[in-house]
Amino acid sequence: MTPSLASRQNLDFTLYEWLGVEALTTRPAYADHARETFNALLDLSEKLAQDKYLPLLKDTDRHEPWLDEAGQVHVLPALHAALHATTDAGLFASGFGPEHDGLAVPATVYWAAMGLLKAASVSAAGFMMLTVANARLIATFGTPAQIETFARPQIAGRWFGTMCLSEPQAGSSLADITTRAEPDGEDALGHRYRLRGNKMWISGGDQDISENIVHLVLAKVPGPDGRPIAGTRGISLFIVPKVLPTETAQGERNDIAVAGLNHKMGYRGIPNCLLNLGEGRHTPGGRSGAIGYRVGEVGQGLAQMFQMMNEARVGVGLGAAMLAIRGTQLSIAYATDRLQGRPLDAKGRTDQPPVPLIAHPDVKRMLLAQKAYAEGALSLVLYAGRLIDEERTAESPEARTQAGALLSLLTPVAKTWPSEWGCVANDLAIQIHGGYGYTRDFDVEQLYRDNRLNPIHEGTTGIQGIDLLGRKILRERAASLRQLQALVAATVDRAHQAGALEHQADEVQAAWDRITQVVATLLTLNDDARALAHATAFLSAFGHAVVAWLWLDQALLCADATTPFRAGKLAACRFFIETELPRVGLWLNQVATLSECATAMTPDMF
Repeated sequence: MTPSLASRQNLDFTLYEWLGVEALTTRPAYADHARETFNALLDLSEKLAQDKYLPLLKDTDRHEPWLDEAGQVHVLPALHAALHATTDAGLFASGFGPEHDGLAVPATVYWAAMGLLKAASVSAAGFMMLTVANARLIATFGTPAQIETFARPQIAGRWFGTMCLSEPQAGSSLADITTRAEPDGEDALGHRYRLRGNKMWISGGDQDISENIVHLVLAKVPGPDGRPIAGTRGISLFIVPKVLPTETAQGERNDIAVAGLNHKMGYRGIPNCLLNLGEGRHTPGGRSGAIGYRVGEVGQGLAQMFQMMNEARVGVGLGAAMLAIRGTQLSIAYATDRLQGRPLDAKGRTDQPPVPLIAHPDVKRMLLAQKAYAEGALSLVLYAGRLIDEERTAESPEARTQAGALLSLLTPVAKTWPSEWGCVANDLAIQIHGGYGYTRDFDVEQLYRDNRLNPIHEGTTGIQGIDLLGRKILRERAASLRQLQALVAATVDRAHQAGALEHQADEVQAAWDRITQVVATLLTLNDDARALAHATAFLSAFGHAVVAWLWLDQALLCADATTPFRAGKLAACRFFIETELPRVGLWLNQVATLSECATAMTPDMF
């Protein structure tokens, strides 16, 4: 059995039957499209993934990026051809509107097309994810000159982009960054600054594929006393190109140097760099200091960067989901072809031939679990994509506002749940392959290593939990949570009215009722430290409850089970609600009891 990167039948069901993306073509923003154009984009992405990206998977893992003596990072030459083919296909521009020379493809369809590339090589697809998000931020907040100079070349795929937030001493604590930006006059591109500092964990921080690299850098501008403003209020955002494009310094290298490369467990195709800004390696205009152009006003940097961060968070979730999807496809193929053992009722009877692994109950259990995790993760991410489309194009301002609020609530879940449970799915893929799965001869070993990064980057699981519970629920007094709960209740009502899946519907509603109770308790505390001590457990419970709802919502479309595909959807829904949803109560018990077992630990007790 030859495995596919991802089941197109499942993708079509998710996009067209469940999410109803064809209905988007009635809106002016997407009026030039039809199902045929969506399918053409998916076909193009699938072909690129198969022909250009998948052959890179093993080679980019074996041959990591390297840094030469001149300070230039080099990547596997085959990556050049793959990314240039992506540029030639117009995929970088596909999600932008015609005002930016794009194809105005709905976000839901764009994410699905991107997912096919990620299924083949998640690290190769990382260049495009970062570049598109970088260009979109500049297109949103930049001046016309900045958009023309820095965004358009990225939309065209000629230049690539990065996001530079973390620093060696600060990590995710952005209030503690020390990169400094000193005013350096003004030119046609806006307020110019000289930046000095260090940035760590910069994916795509340097490479030899694109003509230029556009870094979006968070830094602090001096306050009235000449010292950087403390905390996040002092953070501003700067466009810092590797090569300066201005008329007075055309082609001059900016003062950015690669201090080293981070050697990763997986996800190796895209270089991960430590960048030094303003150390004097290069002297643009005859002086040290990396030239950067401020985006917007002083102090707006973090708020602006959240647009790119949120897009990247959904992108991380998409990558995790697609790695899980591919691992599931490989597991099904291997379990179908591999003959081993005999049925339990024929134990010891060597006169009977061995059966495929897929005939054994425990292997079926693992395959069903993989299906539930992987397809559940993809559903969650594409649902987030559908909310993006609603936020951008819904017919009324009220509907757009509601979609934005729901998207904001679900973004930490869309990043984290696929990342955590995608790894579990890939772990099961190794188990199904047995000893072979633990070797580098089979892809599932690498898929697990590639996926293991996803719970870490773009904010660790713990940070996402604090964002969900602290910012999105407690600070809002559960306003958007109530909106989500109304959608869950509507699905439960439909299940009862249809006379199908009533038991599963009741279990889903019970889980959400318990979430309501726990949130009500936390809202009475007025003690953020105690309320957020178990934010990760809350995120785990919330994510499982969301995915259970999404499974139920899809299963209602398959209640007749007229085909094996639809019967499989029903089975995955039942499996998830029967075996996974009970975890919600256990996690919420930790939150509700406000246990101090962990928080009371002192360092010497470890």
